[in-house]
Amino acid sequence: PFFVNRGGLPVDEPTWERMWRHVGRIHPEGDRVAQRIRGAADLPKIPIPSVPVFQPSTPIPERLEAVQRYIRELQYNHTGTQFFEIKKSRPLTGLMDLAKEMTKEALPIKCLEAVILGIYLTNNMTTLDRFPISFKTHFSGNYFRHIVLGVNFGGRYGALGISRREELMYKAPVFRTLSELIFDFEEAYRRCWHTLKKVKLGHCVSHDPHSVEQIEWKHSILDLDKLTREDFRKELEKHARDMRLKIGKGTGPPSPTKDRKKDVSSPQRGQASPHRRNSRGDRRPSGEKKPADSKAMPDLNGYQIRV
Repeated sequence: PFFVNRGGLPVDEPTWERMWRHVGRIHPEGDRVAQRIRGAADLPKIPIPSVPVFQPSTPIPERLEAVQRYIRELQYNHTGTQFFEIKKSRPLTGLMDLAKEMTKEALPIKCLEAVILGIYLTNNMTTLDRFPISFKTHFSGNYFRHIVLGVNFGGRYGALGISRREELMYKAPVFRTLSELIFDFEEAYRRCWHTLKKVKLGHCVSHDPHSVEQIEWKHSILDLDKLTREDFRKELEKHARDMRLKIGKGTGPPSPTKDRKKDVSSPQRGQASPHRRNSRGDRRPSGEKKPADSKAMPDLNGYQIRV
């Protein structure tokens, strides 16, 4: 069965229980099937993909290829069961703990899980900038959503991720501009008969795995129905410029960590400079402005600060 643990290693009880409940709902003899699988002693062992380990001299492009290869080896989750619950409002440190769980259990994943895993596996690549890219497309009367992890190394853009379609996941860091990367994804969608409707771009993710800040998923929201082709390109380059300014000038005080911060309130941001906006409520309109969310408090359910 698709969710037998790879290598016979134990999986934490909550994940298993979710799988058994799903079997019980969709299979006419779900409970008996689940018990038969649990009690089987002769199930074949499935090889566990090895988490990539790098030498200090390994070039960043080679590291990215190895990370993408590992994500691909986990395989896309076609089961209809969500093995890992990901809340985008969780602090980065909580998401990194979840990524460790993914590497331990080695179960199939979907695109959002691949983004979290990509962040975790590239945290030690401090010269690499990472930021989320979300797509909304239309096909045959329905809307579809997808997300990848955008990367920038040496001024060249690429992406990490997983998808049912080969052309909608990994992109080597060879694109000179962010707009070239996004247009390449748009062309890939066109070949799949999908029409790109919206692109949502986040800001760069901290390399501090213990940061209690949230990932900024939607700094720029670009509605292609409201933008001309040239305006779309300009907005993409504006976002790329914003990220460079944020990196070049820093983001104010260091990211609060478990060791530095003893209360669990949302970290305070520095005063916005004239060249960029740090506040979520002050995001620049890019075809569509998303209303500020009054609930900015990170979701700390199931997370304890360790001092």
